Amino acid sequence: MPYAQSAGAKLYFEEAGSGHPLLFVHEFAGDHRSWEAQLRFFARRYRCIAYNARGYPPSDVPDDAGSYRQEQQADDAAAVLDHLGIGHAHVVGLSMGAFATLHFGLRHPRRATALVTAGIGSGAPKDLRARFQSDSVAAAARFEREGSKVVAEAMAVGPARVQLQNKDPRGWEEEKRYLAEHSAKGSALTLRGYQATRPSLYDLEAAIAAMTIPMLVVSGDEDEPCLDASLWLKRTMPYAGLAILPKTGHCVNLEEPDAFNRLVLDFLTLVEQGKWGRRDPRTLVTAPFGQEKK
Repeated sequence: MPYAQSAGAKLYFEEAGSGHPLLFVHEFAGDHRSWEAQLRFFARRYRCIAYNARGYPPSDVPDDAGSYRQEQQADDAAAVLDHLGIGHAHVVGLSMGAFATLHFGLRHPRRATALVTAGIGSGAPKDLRARFQSDSVAAAARFEREGSKVVAEAMAVGPARVQLQNKDPRGWEEEKRYLAEHSAKGSALTLRGYQATRPSLYDLEAAIAAMTIPMLVVSGDEDEPCLDASLWLKRTMPYAGLAILPKTGHCVNLEEPDAFNRLVLDFLTLVEQGKWGRRDPRTLVTAPFGQEKK
């Protein structure tokens, strides 16, 4: 099996295709297999890499919750690229992976040629931060107490995941099975060391506003915890664009793979052609018919 070494953990990865590198970073409930529809599509044009985060076998499961922190997750993505001798890459992340993708851009800005952050924003609002942290710690205890298989049954019917069940029962069953196969220990450590400790997006406003990496933010319109944060990112980051998919929940790449793939491909094409630039300041005028010249 292919592994990349990163700060005390071996990270399992898979590759497909050739061309400019395109790295995929998975969500909490998924793993590298969750990107299969993207690898099959983008491998026709790109060198695609998908890896399992620390805590997700066959990647290592370190015992120290501190090794799962936000900064390390971003550095793990860089370590995978280092192992493969890749200097620059487009990076695509979903949910937990979207936070890692954003932080990769903040920590390694010269290595990111484009960023896609999908389903980003859970736990970001400051007034919900304490609840998100306590919920993460409680979920960690449940993984340890009841195991991944039991928790998977409950998570799979969450308010932003039933959309996948309704649209694609076969795909929903597959994703539920992936979560049920995860290490309960790794999931608990990820919740305590990463989810419960990561900073609010809003605390990073100055750094995000200063970013110059082309970024596409994608959200489902029924992914309530992520909608406001996604719009905030669009408004804060001058090189960001926002796409919202209708009647869609959290796992946008699984629910609407064709639409998601085309959105990302169009975005990457514009970036590579040098046509994805900074937001035109004239779009910030709020007067409905513009302003009269004085």
